[in-house]
Amino acid sequence: MLVPARPAAGWERPAGRPAGGRSPGEPPTLKDVTSVLVVEDDPQIRAALTRSLSTRGYEVRGSANGLQGLSILVDAHPDAMLLDLGLPDIDGLDLLAMIRAVSPVPVVVITARDDDDQIVRTLDAGADDYIVKPFSAKQVEARLRAVLRRARPESIDAAITVGELHIDPATRQATLCGRDLGLTRKEFDLLHLLATRRGRVVTKRQLLVEVWDQPYGGTENTVDVHLSWLRRKLGETATAPRYLRTVHGVGVRLVDPAAVADEQPDQV
Repeated sequence: MLVPARPAAGWERPAGRPAGGRSPGEPPTLKDVTSVLVVEDDPQIRAALTRSLSTRGYEVRGSANGLQGLSILVDAHPDAMLLDLGLPDIDGLDLLAMIRAVSPVPVVVITARDDDDQIVRTLDAGADDYIVKPFSAKQVEARLRAVLRRARPESIDAAITVGELHIDPATRQATLCGRDLGLTRKEFDLLHLLATRRGRVVTKRQLLVEVWDQPYGGTENTVDVHLSWLRRKLGETATAPRYLRTVHGVGVRLVDPAAVADEQPDQV
């Protein structure tokens, strides 16, 4: 578990390591990403995160309240952000909306609640991932690495391979083990969106917004039906999944079956 330590002042940079901050709007890369902003009002947790990430080579700056954190974000342009929802000056979800209005920075939310409604609201508000307290230093770093990988610029026409599944947006063709899946337009759009966020849970509301362009209308049943059709063409079911994994009450994620062979069956 994280061990509390004295908070560091300003960015904590290892000796001889260049600064990792970026210009506004510039996407991070795995080669030069180093800076993390920690917005957490608990001084022990904030200090422990600062110490843990600093010893792993990250530049870290902390804030005890949301509005100060937003100011640091705008001025310093960190490569990623850890955000506690329980802040003293502003609701964490309101702050997340403000962050998304000014920055595409990857945000990992820290929360003490693990109920489905809270997680769905957090992801819909713009969080890239979440961690439930208590957590380990290894888990925090793994989550950061994951959101930073997903933040890499990727050509809209770049083909994506997940296991034996190949998705080519240039030809709008998806194949499994070399066999054309024969997807409809919406089925392809749905699969491609999930593939661009492979490994990450995408909520049904996000799918309605980005695939069906229905931010306020539409029903989740539309998503369920298309997921069912897509599963059938992938040769799987919700109760015997391979590529499409349901997270009960939250959403769905696309995975490489070989990489998650030891996972528990989906909750449906």
